[in-house]
Amino acid sequence: MTQSPALLDRVLDAVRRHTVADNPSSFLALNKGNKFFTTPGLDGVVIYRTTGRHVVQFGGPFSAVEAYDALLDAFAQHVRDRGHKLVAVQLQTYDAHTYARRGFTVNQLGASWAIHLSEFTLSGSRFMQLRNKISRAHHNGLQIQEVAVDDVRDALARIDTAWLGSKGGARPLEFLVGQIGGSVQALRRLFVGTIDHDPVAYISYSPVYGSRAGWMHDLSRRVPGGSPGLMEAINAQAIETLRSEGANWLHFGFTPFTGLDAGHEVEGHSPAFQWLLQTLFAEGAALYPAQTQLSYKKKWGPQEQIPEYVAFDGPASLSSFAHIFRACNAF
Repeated sequence: MTQSPALLDRVLDAVRRHTVADNPSSFLALNKGNKFFTTPGLDGVVIYRTTGRHVVQFGGPFSAVEAYDALLDAFAQHVRDRGHKLVAVQLQTYDAHTYARRGFTVNQLGASWAIHLSEFTLSGSRFMQLRNKISRAHHNGLQIQEVAVDDVRDALARIDTAWLGSKGGARPLEFLVGQIGGSVQALRRLFVGTIDHDPVAYISYSPVYGSRAGWMHDLSRRVPGGSPGLMEAINAQAIETLRSEGANWLHFGFTPFTGLDAGHEVEGHSPAFQWLLQTLFAEGAALYPAQTQLSYKKKWGPQEQIPEYVAFDGPASLSSFAHIFRACNAF
């Protein structure tokens, strides 16, 4: 099903109400470009994109507990009937065990990270380097403000262009990262840093539902070669703002290849695919800068490490794995 205002409202309602899997990235279900699968009589929705002969599903079904299994089965059969291959990404632990029971090959793909805001502090020796970077940014004239997108749209575009240019003309990632703009923008938060009134960096935050409700540090970009500590300073101020409003959790989103642990694997996983992912964390920076992403997240001292999974309808497949990155516009 293609997107329409009424359907987006239905998806938002499902994401808010149906948190059985506790997916901290669930708001990404509302990204422009996603497709939706529903079945009459079943309370829920499945989110996916199609690349070639593959269907890449985001998360498990966002559905009522009593409809979850039936909706998953209906969607998997829908994909098979069309001669496509199904691969699901960013599954949570509840999803992973359910898919494995249905014969999918399920492996841990990475992890997401979160801090409990009521317990968070930047004091102490462990955060000394982080405090120094934040101080340098402010010393260099950084000013931070929460703004509406319409007030800074052109400035954001200039930052995006400079940021992508510094990555050798890299494609802007989609699907498993957030967006700015669109009909649900009012539900996000946007913090922008300026120096001498010139926007130099921004971080967008998306709402998180479920047992660790709060916000997710989502899309973030900066001009290359600027002051050190821009992102750190913006995030620190956002943390204080969100905490003052009573938010409980700040999530840092999913990073593939990180947090891999044999203890997180489910029955029937592929040892060969497990080895591949460990190799990609160690040597796969050209595919995805997992170590750089993890370093940024770890500097905030996250208390929660949440394993996330990939599921293949059949044996683990390199072709299906590659199509996840195609769905993300990585290549």
